[in-house]
Order: sequence, then C-alpha cells, then structure tokens
Amino acid sequence: MSSPAEVRIPECARKHEAGTATGQNFPDSFYAPFLSEVAKSRQPSPIRSLLPLEATPGLLSLLAGKPNPTTFPFTSFSFTASAPPTEEGHGGGEDVALSLTGADLAAALQYGPTGGMASLVDWLVKLQQTVHGRSPGEGWTLSVGSGSQDLLSKAIIALLNPGDPVLVQSPVYAGVIPLFHSLHCEQIEVDADADGISSVSLRTILEGWPAEKPKPRVLYTIPYGGNPTGATATLARRREVLQLAREHDLLIMEDDPYYYLFYDTGPRAPSYFAMERADASCAGHPTGRVLRFDSISKILSAGMRIGFVSGPAPLVRAIDAHTATANLQPASLTQAVAAKLLAAWGHDGFLRHTHGVSAFYRAKRDVFEAAMQRHLAGLAEWAPPQSGLFFWFKLLLPGEGDSAQIVRTEAFERGVLALPGTVFLPNGRTSAYVRAAFSLLSAEEVDEALRRLRETVLAVKAASTT
Repeated sequence: MSSPAEVRIPECARKHEAGTATGQNFPDSFYAPFLSEVAKSRQPSPIRSLLPLEATPGLLSLLAGKPNPTTFPFTSFSFTASAPPTEEGHGGGEDVALSLTGADLAAALQYGPTGGMASLVDWLVKLQQTVHGRSPGEGWTLSVGSGSQDLLSKAIIALLNPGDPVLVQSPVYAGVIPLFHSLHCEQIEVDADADGISSVSLRTILEGWPAEKPKPRVLYTIPYGGNPTGATATLARRREVLQLAREHDLLIMEDDPYYYLFYDTGPRAPSYFAMERADASCAGHPTGRVLRFDSISKILSAGMRIGFVSGPAPLVRAIDAHTATANLQPASLTQAVAAKLLAAWGHDGFLRHTHGVSAFYRAKRDVFEAAMQRHLAGLAEWAPPQSGLFFWFKLLLPGEGDSAQIVRTEAFERGVLALPGTVFLPNGRTSAYVRAAFSLLSAEEVDEALRRLRETVLAVKAASTT
C-alpha cells in the first residue's frame, strides 16, 4: 500500500526547511478580489473576536455568557478504540481505553474556539506537515468545521457572489451542486475521465472565454476518488491544472475526502496543496492558490462531523467569520474525542490506521469488480476506481440511454437501488451512467444486487425490441 510519504514531490522541495523556501506567499491584499461581497461585509463577532483575550494571565473576564461548568451533569467520558496496525502491517493489539476527565472534559463540555479546539488544530497542522509537506509559517492556516460539507458551503459563500461563474469538475459530487445553485452561479463544467479532471477541457474553456465577460475565479475539483467517478487525477493533469490556475488567476478548491482511500500500489501524485509548496521551493512560484478540504468521515467516523480546511489565512478567516455568526464553532465534545484518540495514536499510528482502512476498501472494490464482470460484462462500461467508495459505469442502453428511469423504477422494483448519473451533472442533462457504492454490502449482497441490475438491463433491452 502506497503511503502518503511516497507522493511524488520533487527532491528540491523535500530538502526545504520552514522559512528557507525561495518562493513567496501572496500578501493578504491578493485575496480581496476573490472574496465575495458577503465575506467583505461580514462584521466580526463582538464576543468571539475577544475570546482569545481570556487567556491573558491574571485577567478576570466578564465577557462571554458561558454556562457555569458546575451545572453540567457529566463527570467523565470513557471510550475504547482499536489500536492501529503495527509497523509490519499486522492487526493492532487490544483496544485502547481512553477517557476525558479534568481539563480535557472541561474543554469538551464548554464553548470553544471558532476554528477548532487548539489541541486538535495543532495535531492536524502537524498532519498536513507530515503528509503534504506544508509547515507552519508559510502563509496558510487550518480550521476545523462540522464536517467538510460545512466548510465547503461557507467557502463557497465567501468566494462567490450571486450569479458568478464557477469552474466545476464534471461529473461532480452531487452535494456541492445545490450550494452553487443556491447562489445562482453559472456552473461551467470541466470534463473529467478515468485520469481525473481534463486539463485540455479546462484550457479550452479559459482560453475561449468571452473577453467582455468576467472570468471564473474558482475551480472546484475532487482529485482523489472523484465522487462519483472514482477517478484519481494523474500527476501530469495536476501539474497542468495548477499551471492554468497561475496563468488565469484561479483559486483551486481541493475537496479531498478520499485522499486516504487510495488503492494503487505505485507512487501517488501529491495534492495540489503539496504541489504548490513544492513549486515554491523549486520554481519560485508564490503559494496561496489552494484551499484544501479534508474529512475524518471516511477514516474515523462519519457521525462525529469533523472536517478541516487548510489554505491561505485570509480565506480561512472568512470561513471562520461565517462560523462565528452561524453555528459559533464545531462541537467541542466530538473534537475532544478525536483529539484524545489521535494523540494516543500519534501521526504514525494514524497513518497506519488509514492504510488498514484503505486495504479494507480495496478488497471490497475488488469484490465489486469481480461481480461487475460476472453480471454486467457487455451490458455496461466502467473503469475500476483508484480511490473512493464508488463505481461509475455506463449502461449500454437503447436510444438516448437515460439511466434515471431505469434506476428509479425498474431497478428499484427488482430490489436494487443506486444513483442515476444525471444527479451528478450541474445542468441535469440525461445520462446513461450510474453510481454504485461498494462500501457496505457483503460479497453475497453485492453479487445479488448486480444480478438484479443485470435482469433489469436485459428486461429494458428486450422491451425496446418489441
């Protein structure tokens, strides 16, 4: 299993130390044209902007309306978690018992910082340094949110005005389409295929953009395990996309919840977040065009609702300003649980855990692929996903080949449910594609589900000839 340490980062970037890079960071003023009118007009929270001052030694604070912790009925929280696999890749030992008491419990039960609990933020900053080579003091910062969806929605509001054009990898994660739609954004579809987002498509769009029309300022992409396609962008594609971002003054929203679910065994391409730092070291390009979104949902717990955003400080501050007026902060208790577990594991233990999770899903992918070959060979076309939790396949249907009616009626009536491709296309056009998740079902259930889908496709094809 390829580890995050095996990404293909140039040697000159590997040798750099914090503060010695030849590249520069963009100044804060660079981001003014990228921020929406809402973000520019948002006033700081009169209470939350002063909360850090409460840490001043000797200060008696009458500031915040925090409830008195003596009224909280909770005296401790205890939980157990699996130990991560050993360095040799063997299963972990006995479960680790952990608890929140004393100061940890007090922090878990009380209001906390807008951008996340300090202990968790510090651990995640070091994770980004370990995995992506981004050291503190390089013009970026990190903030925790209530899942990456929460952070995505706030970033979109911070970066786009109503009616703005936005470049969107297509097909695209269905959950982001309504976020752009709610702002009446013009979603410009950038083609993607088995090698990820198409740099040729992106270049064609940008170079052919009407001179009288403002160009898009933002590109949204899912580089690993692109939802729904499962495709991972190649290194060549990433380099070209990053270069186009420089040429056309774009910000890249790098939505990467499947980064740690990578199934190929060879060296892996670095994130855009890592690549722009490497380019700063090797070519002197300024850093600060990438806003990266990570999530623990696929690797620790979906219900804890913890995601984190890393990127230029002015953009992250704009997201935090939204949080301060919307939901104040991510939940302290789930942050404290995550921080306690991650501190016990350490970064090496965490990465060994993600390798184990990735191996688990790779096996499930292979089971699904084998069942696809048994039941849908000749009836569908697909490329096995390199990352993520989904198969994206085209049903070979008669006529226009719209999968929506088949998936929502005929397949459902036969006892199998998936998502039609149309829901992943910003303009909602018809599509013969289907997205199927392979994360939950057993091998027997997968076989039966695809057998039912095969019966459905055969029935539809037979009906079209009568």
